Amino acid sequence: MTIDRTEHDQRPSPEALLREAERQTRGRLKVFLGAAPGVGKTYEMLQTAQAKRREGVDVVVGLVETHGRKETEELLKGLEIIPRRRVEYKGLWIGEMDLDALLKRRPKLVVVDELAHTNAPGARHPKRYMDVEELLSAGIDVYTTLNIQHVESLNDVVARITRIRIRETVPDSVIDHADDVELVDLTPDDLIQRLADGKVYVPKQAERAIRHYFQPGNLTALRELALRRTAQCVDEQMVDYMRAHAIQGPWAASDRVLVGVGGEDPSGAPLVRYTRRLADRLHAPWSAIHVETSRTYRLSEEQRDRIAESLRLAERLGGEALTVPGHSVPEGLLDYARANNFTHIVIAKSRRPRWSEWLRGSTTHQLIRQAGDISVHVIAERQETETPTPRPLPPAAGAAPGPSVDAKAYLGTAAFVAVAIGIGLILQHVLGTFNIALVFLTAVLASAIAYGLWPSLFGCLISVLAYNFFFLPPLYTFTIADPENVVALFFFAIVAVIASNLTARVRAQAVTARQRANTTEDLYLFARKLAGAVTLDDLLWATAFQIASMLKVNVVLVLPEDDTVAVRAAYPPEDTLDDADLAAAKWCWQNNQPAGRGADTLPGAKRLFMPMRTARGPVGIVGLDSDRAGPLLSPDQRRLLDALGDQAALAIERIGLAHDVERARLVAETEQLRSALLTSISHDLRTPLASILGSATSLRSYRSALDEAAQDELIGTIQEEAERLNRFIANLLDMTRLEAGAVQPRGELVDIGDIVGSALHRADKVLAKHRVTVNLAADLPMLKLDPVLFEQVLFNLLDNAAKYAPEGTEIRIEAQQQDGAVAFQVSDEGQGIPSADLDRIFDKFYRAQAADRRRVGTGLGLAICKGFVEAMGGTIAAANRRNRRGAVFTITFPAVTGREPFPEMAA
Repeated sequence: MTIDRTEHDQRPSPEALLREAERQTRGRLKVFLGAAPGVGKTYEMLQTAQAKRREGVDVVVGLVETHGRKETEELLKGLEIIPRRRVEYKGLWIGEMDLDALLKRRPKLVVVDELAHTNAPGARHPKRYMDVEELLSAGIDVYTTLNIQHVESLNDVVARITRIRIRETVPDSVIDHADDVELVDLTPDDLIQRLADGKVYVPKQAERAIRHYFQPGNLTALRELALRRTAQCVDEQMVDYMRAHAIQGPWAASDRVLVGVGGEDPSGAPLVRYTRRLADRLHAPWSAIHVETSRTYRLSEEQRDRIAESLRLAERLGGEALTVPGHSVPEGLLDYARANNFTHIVIAKSRRPRWSEWLRGSTTHQLIRQAGDISVHVIAERQETETPTPRPLPPAAGAAPGPSVDAKAYLGTAAFVAVAIGIGLILQHVLGTFNIALVFLTAVLASAIAYGLWPSLFGCLISVLAYNFFFLPPLYTFTIADPENVVALFFFAIVAVIASNLTARVRAQAVTARQRANTTEDLYLFARKLAGAVTLDDLLWATAFQIASMLKVNVVLVLPEDDTVAVRAAYPPEDTLDDADLAAAKWCWQNNQPAGRGADTLPGAKRLFMPMRTARGPVGIVGLDSDRAGPLLSPDQRRLLDALGDQAALAIERIGLAHDVERARLVAETEQLRSALLTSISHDLRTPLASILGSATSLRSYRSALDEAAQDELIGTIQEEAERLNRFIANLLDMTRLEAGAVQPRGELVDIGDIVGSALHRADKVLAKHRVTVNLAADLPMLKLDPVLFEQVLFNLLDNAAKYAPEGTEIRIEAQQQDGAVAFQVSDEGQGIPSADLDRIFDKFYRAQAADRRRVGTGLGLAICKGFVEAMGGTIAAANRRNRRGAVFTITFPAVTGREPFPEMAA
């Protein structure tokens, strides 16, 4: 059947139009690409920028490195130069491009040299190409320079050629998304002469460079890399232009080779190898493609394996392997070739007999007739010269038979026809209807929908016979008396065959669409599972189960552990690795390449191991195993595994990054606490120790010269500072007990007034310069508390109030009963608590800001108050006084109700 594709072919590619629309909102990027330093990239870029300035374009220089070359500096004259931003790095001042100034200036075109440059620490972006991306996103055009050795994908190749590893690289996507790439080229002899003349480096550097990097062989290889990478960019731009403007290819600006792989052709592997040799002769990229039609689902397992092996061979030989759906093989091949600008198509000569080609059409002849400007290479069948894969032995007695005719489908078709006969007889006898051919046609369509093409063709045959036998006179014979009935029966047979064929094709397309929809749905659900996974074990189990259920294989997930690898999840869960599998898994992890069953490395292993990668590198390994013979994965399954593995790898990396962030946060908090503790110890230990040491030294050295009052003052200072030091040590010990969960309150009924009096007596010296007011309600009940802990809480609050309240001001202690609880308040008339400190006032080592820092302590007192109060079943809160300036701390304990007042304290 011929399908008119004129309207479809005239429509532009949506993807290409989308890229065109994106370019309209972004600035244009032009890359001046060179094979090596010194070829004149900066010079050419500045010449082009000067030409744009003369045309009236607003051009500014963001950053240009002249390296002292006078001819380059001359080209900067007349161009506005944005001053560099000075950044200090390791004691040196470095000039970097001022990105903020450029964004504020917003010129039409910015000139930025050395795209691969690494910015100094403290810049907004670590790399200069990221600065350029921000300029482009702001709608500013950019001219920039780049050497081929800085392209990420070519870094290893350049290192092998020059034996020098380039550390600064740029992702390939930067060049791929560039609007223009201009190759700045220079022959090796001319470049070496420029070095000798001192136009690239100073003489000593130039001499060393000529001996190592700038050798003629190195420069020639780098030139070829630059030429090929530029040609690749230009070719991609041409294909995008053709797709955006609905131009039918090919445009033979460069050769591309496409080979068609089918299951009916046993010479698929030789065909792929021939295509590789042809592509090498043409110096052209190539791809292998299998067109998936309705016939694909009727192929045997052997034929499917042959397709899979041919596509895998294409990938191993450096080509691209893919599967595309299509109505027919010629149509699918030509559509893909025209859309991707292929100039050559390679196919195998048909092996079908002439009568089969006459009935079903010849793929080769259709392809040649419809190819247009595309060259078609028809290759004769070639036998494999390698040792063939052993064929499986015939099944033993009692074993399941191989692929055979589905008897149920043909019996079902016969049942449909029998029902049609019954309905026809009923209609003939009850309603007197004699033209019942449509009843049989309905049975044929039902068979095509339910069982496919061949059962429906079988239905056509028996329908024609049944219609003749039961309804065409003379009845119950296969003789046809009326010539008119012969014509009717003939056209009925033709209509039935065409209808069954069309219906079977629609059914095959529906099956394909349903399978693809199921796969898409499974991938979507898997992505949701991964997004909801919190722990690594849950994520790995979900991944192993999903891969096993979708690919029908056994799965193990292997992750690095210390200096080796270990199984972290498996489905079935009891799966383990033997020595051969473990060796394959280690090799896969170390080399980031597949290993094991069906791979080029360690093929004797039981499992196939595939790395799970992200942009940062491998994160784990997935191992697959199956009891079925033949290839483990088809190309479609391989691509599905890649999709599942990529999703799992990103999720594993996400959890790893979350753990890294948490560890970094804990380390930062520990470092902060350590710094606070050292600061507190250095102040709160050294200050009282210095006072004690000074007073003791004075008493020892000058006792005879000091009167009694002076000696008493020095002794009082020693005692006061020793008590202060004792309080500091006690606070540290109390905080240690709290964090270790060692505080176990001893509850007993106590009188609040007694505890308040004991705390005031203990804090007598601390409160000596303040007025203390105590107001305890007369109806306060007895509370079940730990008197020692509660006295320490009150003492810490009074000490805190004395530190922050000016001398001579009032400190109030109040207590009253309200709503079945007793509330204590300790308030002062100091500056109050800054609003920014209210939420953190009870944190360890945290101290609110105060104008007078002389008596500020360690920041542990309030934290201890909170820990002790909560251990006794109460609450504590901090606020500022409403009626006047100052802070107020409120402690609330529930009244005794006969229940246990102290909850279990968590460690």
